[in-house]
Amino acid sequence: MSDFRVHFVPRDFEDFYCDIEQEIIFERLHPTRNMNTINKRAMKHLSQLYALSVIIVLTIVSVECLAAAPSEPNRCLQDLVMTAPDTMTLGEARRICSTNPLVDTEDIDATKTNGAEADKKGRINERLAVDDSNIRKPFTLMSHQNNYILVASYNFQGWDVSRYQDFFGLDDIETDDLEVQFQLSIKTPLAVDLFDNRLDIFAGYTVNSYWQFYNDDASSPFRETNHEPEVWLQVRPEKLEILGFSNTVNGIGMNHMSNGQGGSLSRSWNRVYGFFAFERDNMAFMIKPWMRIAEDSEDDDNPDITDYYGHGELWLNYSQQGHTFSFMARNNLESGFSKGAVELGWSFPILDYPYLKGYIQYFSGYGESLIDYNRYVNRIGVGLQLTDIL
Repeated sequence: MSDFRVHFVPRDFEDFYCDIEQEIIFERLHPTRNMNTINKRAMKHLSQLYALSVIIVLTIVSVECLAAAPSEPNRCLQDLVMTAPDTMTLGEARRICSTNPLVDTEDIDATKTNGAEADKKGRINERLAVDDSNIRKPFTLMSHQNNYILVASYNFQGWDVSRYQDFFGLDDIETDDLEVQFQLSIKTPLAVDLFDNRLDIFAGYTVNSYWQFYNDDASSPFRETNHEPEVWLQVRPEKLEILGFSNTVNGIGMNHMSNGQGGSLSRSWNRVYGFFAFERDNMAFMIKPWMRIAEDSEDDDNPDITDYYGHGELWLNYSQQGHTFSFMARNNLESGFSKGAVELGWSFPILDYPYLKGYIQYFSGYGESLIDYNRYVNRIGVGLQLTDIL
């Protein structure tokens, strides 16, 4: 696999076209050469599919290795009966063990799950309980946002190839509407149990990659990769309810988002953000407002980026019997529904395998990636999910 900046730099044009003429003459004189070429292309396709399958398997194994040694869900339930806080219900114990049967039940801290009454706990509290079971282990990496791979993601609008043609000065660069997309997101604790076990400090990193895996003519390059390191403080408030929803966790943080490119392809911005999460039973929602940190006009690669990303987003999440439905809305009201975005997700069980789900994602709007922040994208993708956001 190569990058555009490597693959699309031609040799001297005169020698380049002479080589083409020689190839044509040679193939006319040697017809068996065509079959060899076909065989080589077939082997290339097979090697690419093999590489993709290896990536999927290694990613699954890596996620499993982040947990402790395997144990059965029934063993997890037995341990919780002996070690869980008195406020934990049987239903909560079942959900924790079904979500993560490898959880170290002795590490679940009752003092960090008393932000609401036991019968009001939901998906967010379950996720916090799982985090608590790992947070004190040294060198811990935990999932942060969704972790998934879309093995087939199709954009009905087509990708804008003109920016690559302008940057490299080549008119023959083409991109496929079908590609592979994946997101990997991790976090690690920096400080925990501050101020009477209420405040934690985390650092996280999320990467989104857009891989032209099926684009053989361009040597299957990564069309775009977005990097998002961040640091945040989160607090679990005392009991607070709004319309039957319990306020489970709030926080404030700062992140940097960049595509790591240079010149006219460079995109980046910095934000200060807050988040406020609420839940009721199997339903949860989060409000996440942000404010852009101003840059000098000379250094600003995308001065109008807030016209498309807006100043916040809303997340809704509902889970039932292993199925999770998610909804994200961003910048719709603020832009008068002209430059906003909507994302729908559905993760579903695959047989009884606890570490992997099927995943379908639909996106419509602006800001799908930094390189296309001001271009409308209408795509759907199908693949596998390693971890839900909840």
